[in-house]
Amino acid sequence: MAKIIVVTSGKGGVGKTTSAAAVSAGLALRGYKTVVIDFDVGLRNLDMIMGCERRVVFDFINVIQGDAKLKQALIKDRRLENLSILPTSQTRDKDSLTREGVETVLNELKEEFDYIVCDSPAGIERGAHLAMYYADEAIVVTNPEVSSVRDSDRVLGLLNSKTHRAENGSAEPIKAHLLLTRYDNQRVSKGEMMPVEDVLEILAIPLLGIIPESTTVLRASNVGMPVVFDEKSAAGKAYEETVGRLIGEQIEIRLDPAERPGFFQRLLRRTA
Repeated sequence: MAKIIVVTSGKGGVGKTTSAAAVSAGLALRGYKTVVIDFDVGLRNLDMIMGCERRVVFDFINVIQGDAKLKQALIKDRRLENLSILPTSQTRDKDSLTREGVETVLNELKEEFDYIVCDSPAGIERGAHLAMYYADEAIVVTNPEVSSVRDSDRVLGLLNSKTHRAENGSAEPIKAHLLLTRYDNQRVSKGEMMPVEDVLEILAIPLLGIIPESTTVLRASNVGMPVVFDEKSAAGKAYEETVGRLIGEQIEIRLDPAERPGFFQRLLRRTA
């Protein structure tokens, strides 16, 4: 049974598309047949981060509106046989997305893929709502800053009330995970960023991973390579371990090798 995962955030600029690219590539690296969909109609950045912008002929909106078949719009990653990308339109607006159209595309993708990763636009408007509506799980991407955490709390409210599972009284609500990005230990110690435990106390969802602030993330995006491919970088390793936890592996979360063993495991249990 295919699983739909939305990568979402309330605030822009937190690393959501970077995370969607890294998670989808990480799943494919582990042997799962994975597709990542860009829901950010009008802006379209996922294809650049995945390094396939010159290969876009048809897009998500073309498929929804019947101008192209799904197989015509899907782009197979040249590095990973198990990974495909469904780009979106750069010239349409978010009203081009319809609930019925999204459902039809997702149902067709379920027949072929193990994981469907939905890269949501930031905020709580139409595109973001449709990206999360049919999700089974959600990765809520947050920076350790007050405004980002507050906006993520609003997104959690929508996941719990305005999705297909919530509206149809499903016994299993969307399983939400927290992914903390751009984390800088030194800035936390200076009081310039929120500590992990404060973020967890406010959002009260399980911590999936902590991605450190790193220049390798920007470099990877600029060359069209998901950062998870860079196994030597701290951010790449953090994303790789995040994917492991997402599929159920028991991997302890540490900010650095000097962290006390078990510290974040206790935080995970406290917020579960």
